[in-house]
Amino acid sequence: MTKPIRTLFCGAVLQPFFDLPSAQIPMVLQAAGLLTKTIREMPGVTVIGTMDDDETMVGTSPTGWPWTFYILADVVDRETVISACNLFRTIEVGEHRLWKYIRVEARMGRELAMPEPA
Repeated sequence: MTKPIRTLFCGAVLQPFFDLPSAQIPMVLQAAGLLTKTIREMPGVTVIGTMDDDETMVGTSPTGWPWTFYILADVVDRETVISACNLFRTIEVGEHRLWKYIRVEARMGRELAMPEPA
């Protein structure tokens, strides 16, 4: 049996989200809720935890770190990680896709395991 891939999905809220009229913001938030729900329910994905920086980081995320939100998960394989990232391309927000408003990067590795002291 292969070990799962420890994956950190990093999400960045983009400027087009902040340019929306306030009445349209709930559409993006609902789409983001569908995104996280779908990732949690994907076969081969075990979400370990989430974190949202929205209370202490105001405005758009820069390119790269820090991100607005994070989802840490164990994922069965790289193809499943790709499928989760693809949700940003397929979930619709009005006439656009979620990736207009939120950018994602998935960092893949392994669980950090140190040898036990002798």
